[in-house]
Amino acid sequence: MKNVVVSSLKGFSVEELDVEMVERKGLGHPDYIADGIAEAVSRELCRYYLERFGVILHHNVDKVLVVGGQARPTFGGGEVLHPIYIIVSGRATSYVKTESGLEFVPIGSLVLKAAKEWIKRSFRYLDPETHVVIDYRIGQGSVDLVGLFELGAKKIPLANDTSFGVAFAPLSTLEKLVLETERLINSPDFKKKIPAAGEDVKVMGLRMGKSIKLTVAVAMVSRHVRDKDEYIAVKEEIRDRILDLARKIAPDYDIEVFVNTADKPEHGIFYLTVTGTSAEHGDDGATGRGNRANGLITPMRPMSLEATAGKNPVSHVGKIYNVVARIIAERIYKEVKGVKEVYVGILSQIGKPINEPLIVDIKILPEETLTNDMKNEARVIAEEELDSITKVTDLIISEKVQLF
Repeated sequence: MKNVVVSSLKGFSVEELDVEMVERKGLGHPDYIADGIAEAVSRELCRYYLERFGVILHHNVDKVLVVGGQARPTFGGGEVLHPIYIIVSGRATSYVKTESGLEFVPIGSLVLKAAKEWIKRSFRYLDPETHVVIDYRIGQGSVDLVGLFELGAKKIPLANDTSFGVAFAPLSTLEKLVLETERLINSPDFKKKIPAAGEDVKVMGLRMGKSIKLTVAVAMVSRHVRDKDEYIAVKEEIRDRILDLARKIAPDYDIEVFVNTADKPEHGIFYLTVTGTSAEHGDDGATGRGNRANGLITPMRPMSLEATAGKNPVSHVGKIYNVVARIIAERIYKEVKGVKEVYVGILSQIGKPINEPLIVDIKILPEETLTNDMKNEARVIAEEELDSITKVTDLIISEKVQLF
């Protein structure tokens, strides 16, 4: 039996609080870029290790820094003056002792390939060859593959840290709205209809009672905006599209949407970019400073400060437990009747099997009363997910779970 504790949560649900705040940093935000590249590099290493050696070897590349460049956007055009500088750091297995001898892992080539491909997939106008300089400082390590298999590398991995993961379900109305607003703006259909909307999107949501205010920052792509009047018209169109979405997700709320509130047209100040990201002109980013594993920053909820991006998906509980906690929370909310809200915390001990955490703490806010049947059902779900915890590695590598 796993150490699973299920208890009743006293108090109000998030929806009942007088004030709620939620944030999402979108695809092109410098912090998201750092997370995205860290995770892309980790996945590239995983694939290489699996193809060459049949096992994912130790690595953690969760220290990526994005240093803003310099650009000169103008209505209808502009240019990047100094490139964005991105440095990928961490540790990775770079030498492998096999039966045939010592094999070298081309860490540098894998880092550059992963980072450039991620940028190409994520941006329309940020060129990884001319607008970005990618560097790496990866601490090197080696492993005896024969000895690794003798130790049972394919069995349950041991936690490589003492850490915890936390999650909750369901998302509140405001949380859904903030998440879906960013997804809307960065959807292919939206870009096709409003190409001036860049990838760097930040959404801040505030709910006071039944009133919601969304403050949205969208980096405008200068080549698609001819002048001040068109810029203002594009802002209004973006605002209208967000309002349409908001009325569907939150029909019972009074909603206001504000777009690019730092603009001062009378002084010639507009949120214009050449490439669609503020990283082109002095805005920096770092792994772990953005969204949590559910894609949001939720100060009204318990959160882990662990960076999920870039950590190895085999034994690093700072990554795995945040994913598993979310799976458990969502299953409990969907499958156990009478659950209003559920919170899950999972704590590891370094060196212990990852399917045997020190504790799984499940707190349920019931619709009425938390019964023994509800507790037992929640406990069974948690134990099922822990028993199959190694499946999370494949879900992460195949990009089937959200990490940030």
